Amino acid sequence: MPTENAESQAEVARLVKELESAEAYEQKLRQIIVDVRDALAAGHTANALSMLNQALSYIDDATDVVTSAPKQKAI
Repeated sequence: MPTENAESQAEVARLVKELESAEAYEQKLRQIIVDVRDALAAGHTANALSMLNQALSYIDDATDVVTSAPKQKAI
């Protein structure tokens, strides 16, 4: 049985990993915003809309980063 200190360290490691994932997610979204803004500035409206659609898919696929899904116990 793990000690309280080991459980605490495991929780800290889990939170650090979650934070790193969230930071990577944020950086990706910020880069998409920059790319869309550049496409719009260049007059490439259709390309910008396509990138925004891809961004929406990326957001939909990343629900585990945005909200933590409840863990299910194995039966």
